[in-house]
Amino acid sequence: MFFKMNKFLILFLLIAYSCASQHKVRELQRGAYEAGLNISGSYDTGFEEPVKDTVLLSRQEGDGPIIMDAVRNEDGEMVATDRIQAAVVTARFHNIAERKGKVDLRFEVSIPAGMQDSRWQLRLYPVLTVLGDSSHLAPVIITGKDFRARQLRGYEQYRKFLSTIITDSAEFIRIKTLEIFLRRNIPQLYALKDEQRIVSDEEFSSIFGVSAREAFKHYTQQWKIRRNEARKSRRSKMFGRYVKVPIITEGLRLDTVTTSSNGDFVYEYIQTIKTASGLKKADIALEGEIYEDDRIIYTIPRSQPITFYISSLSSFLDPSEHYMTQIIERRAEANSACWIDFAAGRHDIDPDLSHNAGEIGRIRRHLTSLMENSEYDIDSITVLASCSPEGLLRDNKRLSLRRAEAVSSYFNSYIRHCRDSLRRLGGAQISLDGGFTEAPLDIRFISRGNAENWHMLGKLVNADTLLTAADKEAFFNTASIADPDEREAAISRLTTYRHLREKLYPRLRTVEFSFFLHRKGMTRDTVHTTVLDTAYMAGVQALRDHDFERAIKILRPYADYNTAVACCAMEYNHSAMSILDKLPVSDRTEYLKAILFSRLGDEKSAVQHYLRSVSLNGSYTFRGNLDPEISSLIRKYNLNR
Repeated sequence: MFFKMNKFLILFLLIAYSCASQHKVRELQRGAYEAGLNISGSYDTGFEEPVKDTVLLSRQEGDGPIIMDAVRNEDGEMVATDRIQAAVVTARFHNIAERKGKVDLRFEVSIPAGMQDSRWQLRLYPVLTVLGDSSHLAPVIITGKDFRARQLRGYEQYRKFLSTIITDSAEFIRIKTLEIFLRRNIPQLYALKDEQRIVSDEEFSSIFGVSAREAFKHYTQQWKIRRNEARKSRRSKMFGRYVKVPIITEGLRLDTVTTSSNGDFVYEYIQTIKTASGLKKADIALEGEIYEDDRIIYTIPRSQPITFYISSLSSFLDPSEHYMTQIIERRAEANSACWIDFAAGRHDIDPDLSHNAGEIGRIRRHLTSLMENSEYDIDSITVLASCSPEGLLRDNKRLSLRRAEAVSSYFNSYIRHCRDSLRRLGGAQISLDGGFTEAPLDIRFISRGNAENWHMLGKLVNADTLLTAADKEAFFNTASIADPDEREAAISRLTTYRHLREKLYPRLRTVEFSFFLHRKGMTRDTVHTTVLDTAYMAGVQALRDHDFERAIKILRPYADYNTAVACCAMEYNHSAMSILDKLPVSDRTEYLKAILFSRLGDEKSAVQHYLRSVSLNGSYTFRGNLDPEISSLIRKYNLNR
C-alpha cells in the first residue's frame, strides 16, 4: 500500500512539474515575459517615461501608486488587465565616444524571473548591425540547474561507454592458456619468459618451427577484437545518444547555472568594435531560443534595437588641401650601361657577336623614349667604354677610346634617324612658360675611354661564389701591385686566372651612357612652384578612415592641427598639447585643449578652455555632451546653464 501511494505521489509530482513548465511556455507565448536589452547603467541613459498603455492607480492604503496594464471598456473607462508585469521604457539610444579607433558598446541583457526555469537553457544572441551588415556576437547562455545535471549525466554515461573500449592489446590474448600450452609442449620457449635479451621473430621461428606472431595469433580472442572495433566505430553515435545537448565551452560571453528562479538575471555586456569611415551608429538587438533537453520549446523574438551613435574626433579634421613648394631644376641626368662585346683587339661594333643584338636593342629603346619625352630634351651624351686588363695598358687606352668613339658614332646615326622621323611627324611641343619648341636639335656625343676596369673586377671577384676565400685573398694580394702591367702579369700566374679571364673579364667590357637633359622651353636654372602635398593629404585621408596610427606616422613631421587631432584620438595627450600650444587660438583648438586637460586631471583649465570654445562657437554646447571628458564636466559644474 505504501509503495502504491509513493508511486502515485511521484506520478502526481511529474504531472505537476510538466504542467508548470507548459504554463510558463504559454506565459511566454502570451507575452507576459520578455528578455530585455537596455543601455548599461554606466551610461547616462537620459529620461524615463511610462508605457503608453498603462494606467496609474492609487492604493487604498494610501502608501503609493501601482502601475497596471489596462484596456478601455465599452463605456470608455480604463480597466486593469491580468498582465503581471509593469514596465517602463528607457532611452533606446546613447552617444558614445571613439578612442584609439575603437568604441565600447555597453548594454545590459536582462532576463525576468518568469523566463527562467531549472529545466531550461536560454541561449541569447546579441545581434550587431553596422553599415547595413548584421552579425551575431558571442552568446549569453543561462543554464538551469536540472538542465545542467542532465548534461553532466549524459557525459558520465558516455564516459562509462568509453571505458568499455579496450586500449591495451594484451587483453585480447589468453595469456594463462598460452603459458600452459608452452610449458607442456615447448618448454624451451616457455623458458624465454624471463629472458632479458630481445629475440627476433626470425630467430624464434628457426628454433621452434613457429613464429611468435603465429603463436600469439592462435591464442588471441578475435571475437573480443571485433567487438572492441565495433565499439570504437560507434563512439560518435553514442556521444549523440548520451550527450543530447553538449556543454558549450568556446565563443561564449557567459555561461552560468541558475540555482533558483525567484529573481531577475542581468548581465552587463561589453563589445568593442573598430570604427571605420562612414560608421556613425551601431544597433544592438537580442534574439534567442529556450531549450528543454534537446528541443527548442520557445523562440525568443528579436527585440527592438538600441542604437549607439558614435562621436569621433576625426570629425575635427581640417580637410583643406595642403600645398608644398617644389623646386624644378632645368637640368637633369640619366644613366644606363650595356655590355657590348668586341672581338679581341677590335673596336668595330658587330651586332651578331655574342649578345650584342639584345644590348643594342635595349639602348635604342632607351634613346627613343628620351627622344619622345614631352618634358625633356637631350643636350649631350657621354659614352665611356671600358676594357678588361689583358694586354698592355697603353694599348688598352687607345682601344677603349676607339670603342667609345665607335659606339658614339653608331648611336649618333640612330638618333639622327629618330630626330628626322620626329620632324617628319611634325607637331610642336608646349613648353613650361607657354611657348613652343621645335623638334630637338643635334645632340653632341662625348667619347671617353677607361683603359682597364680594375674597380669593377674587384667587385666581381668579391661577389663570385665559385672562388674560395683563399682564391680571393690571393687575387687581392696580387691586385695591390701598383703597376697595371705587372699586376696583370702576376694575376695571369694564379691558378684561378682561367676562371677570371673566361667568366669575369667579359663583364668588364662595358659601355656606360650618361644622358644630360634640360626641360623643354625652360631658360632659368631653377623654377619654384607649388604643388599639392600628396603625402600630407594621405594623412588626412587616414584620419577620415579612422586609421589614427597611420595618420600620426604620416602627419608627425608637419606638427600641425591635423597632427594634434590624430594624437588626441590616440590619446597621445602630451604630444597633442605640445602641438596645440604652438597654434593660433580657435574654437577647435580650445575644445581639444579642454579634452586634453580633462584627461590630465586639470579640471579648472579644462572648464576654462571649454567655455572659451563655446564663446567662439556655440555649437560646442551640444558637442560637449558627446565626449565623456567634457560631458562629465558639464554635469559636475552645470556648465551649459
